[in-house]
Amino acid sequence: MTKFSRHLGALAAGIAVSALLAGAALADPAVIYDLGGKFDKSFNEAAYNGAERWKAETGGTYVDVELQNDAQREQALRRFASQGANPIVMAGFMWQATLEKLAPEFPDTNFVVIDTVVDAPNVQSLMFDEHTGSFLVGALAAMKSETGTVGFVGGMDVPLIHRFYCGYAYGARAVNPEIKLIENYTGTTPAAWNDPVTAGELAKAQMDAGADVVYAAAGGSGLGVLQAMADAGKYSIGVDSNQNYLHPGSVLTSMLKRVDNAVYNSFQSAGDDATFQPGRKDLGLADDGVGYALDEYNQALITDEMKAKVEELKAEVIAGKIEVHDYYTDNACPL
Repeated sequence: MTKFSRHLGALAAGIAVSALLAGAALADPAVIYDLGGKFDKSFNEAAYNGAERWKAETGGTYVDVELQNDAQREQALRRFASQGANPIVMAGFMWQATLEKLAPEFPDTNFVVIDTVVDAPNVQSLMFDEHTGSFLVGALAAMKSETGTVGFVGGMDVPLIHRFYCGYAYGARAVNPEIKLIENYTGTTPAAWNDPVTAGELAKAQMDAGADVVYAAAGGSGLGVLQAMADAGKYSIGVDSNQNYLHPGSVLTSMLKRVDNAVYNSFQSAGDDATFQPGRKDLGLADDGVGYALDEYNQALITDEMKAKVEELKAEVIAGKIEVHDYYTDNACPL
């Protein structure tokens, strides 16, 4: 690619973001989705659903934008802040550097960032205990597996997704200490969140190695895992949003990460300085920040005995009787 064509591509991307942001109104809340698309049926779509619930219940309006590449982060955030949007919610751990730069420039704007921590007086950082939610679905995977082998397909190979895997592995081992675990990732760049073809191929390879349940923690890429497992008559586990409905009878459960509630609650309170609470807030099993999905689409797959066991494990984690290793503590997953 020539330098001129790269310049044209960057210019076109900038124009696209400017056009999307043109309708921002003073004091409207805003949400900026991460890469992978608003309708990824996973992380970003959960954020969208939270914003839409707030809109339906309050009659309010909000503005949003989908990023096409990393280069648009600063432009999108600066434009919303300059136009008076408040609060501004950013979905995804890759917002840290951009927000650290811009938060001081807009001290009167309240920012909420999901999945990373930014220490500033006008920033609230929302973190989820993905490892404990993943622990529960790992236990369900091990109980459901007939082969004694379960798989994990992550999106971008980063500590956050290793945190999902580690919790999943601990949950599976809590039920079956001898279970075999297979772990793969779709890539090392942000494109890994939107590559269902590669994710599906990884799931097929894991099935060839004996896995009959595969957990997809891969954003939009995970749809390829769910499809591959359904095609093979085996089981998948969805992530972030409830994905049970996508392949009824094949999606064993979904690890719920209540990004929808995070956005909804932020729109409700973070725009008002009287109710805005800067700093870090962790959301886990005790407050339903994470969990597992059980509904009409998967209830036939989870027996009463499986449900009783996973509820027992959940209670023990909440009570502190079981400690699920957190990958963030040492960037390792000792098993």
